[in-house]
Amino acid sequence: MLRTAALIVLAALSAPALSKTLSQTLPNGLKVIVKEDRRAPVAVSQLWYRVGSVDEQQGKTGLSHALEHMMFKGTPSVPAGEFSRRVAALGGQNNAYTNRNETVYFENVAAKNLPEVLKLEADRMQNLNFSDKDFVNEMNVIREERRQRTEDNASGKLWEHVYLNSYTAAPLRAPIIGYMDDLHGLKADDLRAWYKQWYAPNNAVLVVVGDVDAAKTVQTASKLFGPIPAKQLPERNRLAETVEREPVKAETTSAVTRQPLIALSYRVPKLEKLSDSVPYALDILSEILSGNTSSRLDKNLVRGSQAAVSIGVNYDMLSREMPLFSIFAMPNNGVSEQDLLAAVRAEIKNIADNGVGKEELKRIRTQMDASEIYAKDSMTSQASIIGQLETRGFKYTDEAELRRRLHKITAQDVQNAAKLLTASRESVVVVKPQPPAPKSTEYVPIPKQPSLK
Repeated sequence: MLRTAALIVLAALSAPALSKTLSQTLPNGLKVIVKEDRRAPVAVSQLWYRVGSVDEQQGKTGLSHALEHMMFKGTPSVPAGEFSRRVAALGGQNNAYTNRNETVYFENVAAKNLPEVLKLEADRMQNLNFSDKDFVNEMNVIREERRQRTEDNASGKLWEHVYLNSYTAAPLRAPIIGYMDDLHGLKADDLRAWYKQWYAPNNAVLVVVGDVDAAKTVQTASKLFGPIPAKQLPERNRLAETVEREPVKAETTSAVTRQPLIALSYRVPKLEKLSDSVPYALDILSEILSGNTSSRLDKNLVRGSQAAVSIGVNYDMLSREMPLFSIFAMPNNGVSEQDLLAAVRAEIKNIADNGVGKEELKRIRTQMDASEIYAKDSMTSQASIIGQLETRGFKYTDEAELRRRLHKITAQDVQNAAKLLTASRESVVVVKPQPPAPKSTEYVPIPKQPSLK
């Protein structure tokens, strides 16, 4: 009985790996990748455009994110507001997001309704037609979004200042949502021009994962997207950045936190080619330092010395630009920012001087194996891995090799990676609680409320 149960589990885990995956680049440059996963009668569609905040210019920040909003404002055949309503009527869900490297539109829908969703995406790839009124209304929404996520959010303010102080090149320093001054200065025609420049089949990857016939889905995509002409894409920004320079420290304040927030960031290499070793070692190092309650920073600084209330590490080796290896932390009551920073640096130095143990590496490899299994259990995760690899300069078929090389990282590799985290690559940002405004007994008249028109 136990043997039969084990065979069933193994069959379930291996099913996604045995599914068919087809990849085809259409004559107009659109790459279509379809992966069959027949465990449920649903499908995930993700359309990845290779344009994000790092492609923007000074004075025009926030264009990519603003255009993401406007992509729901209609075409001649699908009026404003109709896109999401039609997807919902098909029993599906849809949304989008913009990051530093790309803009992604996605839908989860019953597999039988996938052609209708692809038809909607093909339509807005070439026929977006938003009004000036819709633009004005949506920019008000975006400015309020910035206020909520940055001005009135201590973590958002910390992230923004991390980029401002870690980089010198303007496209790398700018926030994804844009600077508030730029959001007030953008015009509808700026977004229309951005759309004409970057929204093209030869700047996109369509990924479908689900209970579909891969060959038929590629044919459907070819029929719907194939007639859209390719475009001459603009020259991209140079994203080169100085690795080493004088250490940078910056402070700001927030009225919505009672405890300081700290970010200790290092400029480190990204994965340029599969054979690189340092990015893999940095990825493993990030998991050793932070990843779960067994990780060093959590074990030693949160539960051990209780110097920190919370702590975490962020590193993306697949980034298009030079990535940051960042440690984010909140000091405990009575612990200064300087003391917590010293404790974090001491943990990094300990690994640089003494390395890591075999059991630590074994734990990380076990976690990676579990993560891979969980990713295969999610159609969305499968599609996201494919899309990220394809838009960041790799191929979806590289996934297995990436995982294999991560498994080959040695204790010495991790130790060498820790030695890269030096002061010459460093920036420190601290967000402190904003002190209360002094009370005043001086009479201040209440301004009259403006008339609503």
